[in-house]
Amino acid sequence: MKFDYVIVGGGSAGATLASRLSEDAHTSVCLLEAGGKGDDFLIRMPAGVVAMLPGKGKINNWAFNTVPQPGLNGRRGYQPRGRALGGSSAINAMLYIRGQRQDYDDWANLGCDGWDWESVLPYFKKSENNERGHSDWHGGSGPLHVSEQRSPRPVTHAFIEAARYRGIPARADFNQGDNEGVGLYQVTQFHDRARRGERCSAAAAYLHPVLRQRPNLTVKTNTKATRLIFEGKRAVGVAYRAGGSVQEVRATREVIVAAGAFGTPQLLQLSGVGRPEDITRHGIQMVHELPGVGQNLQDHLDFIHVFKSKDTDNFGIGLAGTVNMLGHIANWYKDGSGMLTTPFAEGGAFIKSAPTLERPDLQLHFVISIVEDHARKLHPGYGFSCHVCQLRPHSRGEVFLQSADPMADPGIDPRFLSDQRDLAALLQGAKLTRDILLAPPLRQYRHRELFGMRDGMNDREWEQHIRARADTIYHPIGTCKMGTDELAVVDPSLKVRGLQGLRIVDASVMPTLISGNTNAPTIMLAERAADLIRGGVARPSPSTGK
Repeated sequence: MKFDYVIVGGGSAGATLASRLSEDAHTSVCLLEAGGKGDDFLIRMPAGVVAMLPGKGKINNWAFNTVPQPGLNGRRGYQPRGRALGGSSAINAMLYIRGQRQDYDDWANLGCDGWDWESVLPYFKKSENNERGHSDWHGGSGPLHVSEQRSPRPVTHAFIEAARYRGIPARADFNQGDNEGVGLYQVTQFHDRARRGERCSAAAAYLHPVLRQRPNLTVKTNTKATRLIFEGKRAVGVAYRAGGSVQEVRATREVIVAAGAFGTPQLLQLSGVGRPEDITRHGIQMVHELPGVGQNLQDHLDFIHVFKSKDTDNFGIGLAGTVNMLGHIANWYKDGSGMLTTPFAEGGAFIKSAPTLERPDLQLHFVISIVEDHARKLHPGYGFSCHVCQLRPHSRGEVFLQSADPMADPGIDPRFLSDQRDLAALLQGAKLTRDILLAPPLRQYRHRELFGMRDGMNDREWEQHIRARADTIYHPIGTCKMGTDELAVVDPSLKVRGLQGLRIVDASVMPTLISGNTNAPTIMLAERAADLIRGGVARPSPSTGK
């Protein structure tokens, strides 16, 4: 089989890119996805994430684990990643966050020309169908539905008031280039009459509506890419495993890898692209040496405060909540409202660990349930949780091959807290977050604080709590970074350095973490990549003034 473009990975980037490239009826596109179609009930119903995220049965989830982390008392971290069309946008909290203006300007300053805030804003808007409509900041006609939350709980509004009580300003829109403040998150959720309240994954936005309309678009699910095929230094195809057999598909123009921050470096290494010390020890022949493949892994380390509550108007385990849930099920089927539409992390804030900072370096996610160990440890009763993560970590990790078997999981080592500056910022963030949760507006919802947290702890005790319980909040990036330095894997047009016919389009190319959730930036990245590939890069209009 031959196609103009072969895309590996149908996640947020791959789904977006396949849809955009196949808009040209004269261009043939083949998309390979290791998981399923991404349209099942658990994905469509937002609350279904509670069955997918913990990884039991690996439902639509790769459910990776890290190597032991010295900074986390030797614990292995958990790394859920979506395994279906839509990728992690099929199992995430649906939060629509772009990050700070300075994040993208930093990329440009690192040699990534064309990736500054003014250049990427048009692509955020192009992707977006915001319930608020078109404006200088938002798009109103794109494929990706961005909505107000259907039924945020009263405890979430109390959290917002508690943060305001502590001096944090209210913010109605987290996506204008300056996030500082507290408010409700917007979510990637359908707001049209037909699908109101359903999750709008990247696949639901970009792929599912066009699959039967475009004969030039071929999507192969349950198909695992095993290696890239090269002729000299040119990528010409992909070998893949499907239904127990190994097959090949060829690309006449480009192979595009969009397998994510873990899957993309693993596939390159399996194909002989990367550092010799990562590849040859597994008996794999080198094709091209690129020292940055698998390096520069960055992720948001997260710490959670948890309170038990006597309030049953949230998610929990108990008779009263179960009875209430029957009504919420009826509401979801009727008009897409009720608790089953929740992103769980309903409220949020972006704050500074020190007032002298130029921009917020901490993000809070307020959750309407008790959360421990990624919901893998359940608690009877009801409560609320608040995550705090450090937004721009200094620690750097890596992704590496554990074996030459393409079906094996990649080795993942984030090296959390290997840089002491990260611990200092997260410790301060944990203190500030607890102060918010103890503010008067949340008094009626607090019953008992969990995990031995108490007043008067010294920094050593705070550090012990962080090392004992902190883990990822699911934003890995950077393992095939974009740039011009010696560790850059792709150039600013996302072409792999030193090779032909090969690009990378996913979060692995981000040189540094953005200040927030990474799904919207990944979709933006794929929107811009489509124009780069087609040779028609849009520039921001001076009339926007933004």
